Amino acid sequence: MTAAALPELDLPYVRQQFPALERGWVFFDNAGGSQVLRGVVDRIGEFLYGSNVQLGASYALSQLAMERVAAGARAMATLINAADPSEVVLGPSTSALLRMLAQCLGATLAVGDEIIVTNTDHEANLSPWRALTARGIVVKTWAVNPTTLDLELADLEALLTRRTRLVTVTHTSNLLGNLNPIRAIADRVHAQGALICVDGVAFAPHRQVDVQALDVDFYCFSLYKVYGPHIALLYGQRDRLLALPGYNHDFIAPTAIPYKFQPGGSCYELSYSLVAITEYLQHLAQHHWGAATGATPAQQLGQAFALIEAHEAQLAERLLGFLRSRPRVRVIGNPEAGVSQRVPTISFVVQDLGSDQIPPHLDSQRIGLRSGHFYAPQLIEALGLGSHQGVVRVSMVHYNTLEECDRLIDHLSRLF
Repeated sequence: MTAAALPELDLPYVRQQFPALERGWVFFDNAGGSQVLRGVVDRIGEFLYGSNVQLGASYALSQLAMERVAAGARAMATLINAADPSEVVLGPSTSALLRMLAQCLGATLAVGDEIIVTNTDHEANLSPWRALTARGIVVKTWAVNPTTLDLELADLEALLTRRTRLVTVTHTSNLLGNLNPIRAIADRVHAQGALICVDGVAFAPHRQVDVQALDVDFYCFSLYKVYGPHIALLYGQRDRLLALPGYNHDFIAPTAIPYKFQPGGSCYELSYSLVAITEYLQHLAQHHWGAATGATPAQQLGQAFALIEAHEAQLAERLLGFLRSRPRVRVIGNPEAGVSQRVPTISFVVQDLGSDQIPPHLDSQRIGLRSGHFYAPQLIEALGLGSHQGVVRVSMVHYNTLEECDRLIDHLSRLF
């Protein structure tokens, strides 16, 4: 779909779906957690008031509750193009799900087996794997190129050996905003006979995830950063999940996926509310192209993300253009807003000004953003940014407006 063929994103329609936007705040801390859809909250109430019972019984309300929880899993399978809803494991957070995966996968490894991590990842996709060194697993680090700020495939090639069992990598750094070529990485990893696990937390709010097209073994992200409630999703290829030992009670059958990875089950009401995320994206496409176009649900998701991508590129360029014009500013990540290169999660530092000094100047203006290492302290250290007190991060999503960008720029221009 060409940019010329895209209608302009109807921002008043979009913003009506997010009640928190009516309060006068500018939300530029979305990479830490987006605002929630009205439909998500409605679904939570619908479940709690109409079907708040245990699953698995024969009576009608229990059957209704089971169907609603299953509907949430089906919606997430549609969202990421999983082959089957059983490949979707729901849990409290990406950190919790990746720690669970590391424990289960680690139990299948032998002393001397190797795992490759990156120094660009959020701690959620680092510490669980590094903890496996206590079992004799060798953990290597694929380091970012300090000049290009990209993960170079040639550097990965040098780390791969016959003992490599897993490569873990972020789809998009939550600090850099740069896009990594996941399919190319997956192809090389699989050619080595290893598995790949991707942290998609910083990617999923901005681009359509297609786990089959990416050919990844595992993919994880948090739904509370994709306009939903505080719950997360771990995708695993069916055969991979079946081969792993479970994390639930001992009597749970090894074939019972995803339940063998969900102690106590997933949160029922939050699982059901996930239906509202895919509904919103599909309605967004229908609003712009009409409901009778004949597009499939998957195609409608693609249309919605095309709209989101185009609008977010405008937001990114508005802010990056300002930052590029300020001689004291260094953008940490790609300074250009190309949609094939980055998402609108933009970090920067200012010469002779600590990053922690900037957000307080914006608090009274009801502009919400933050500074720090954003759970990527290894990357901050590798880039020599500790003396700056980390970075300032402005993380935008599609419900943000150019006017909000200009409001931020006006206040930043008075500081540096």
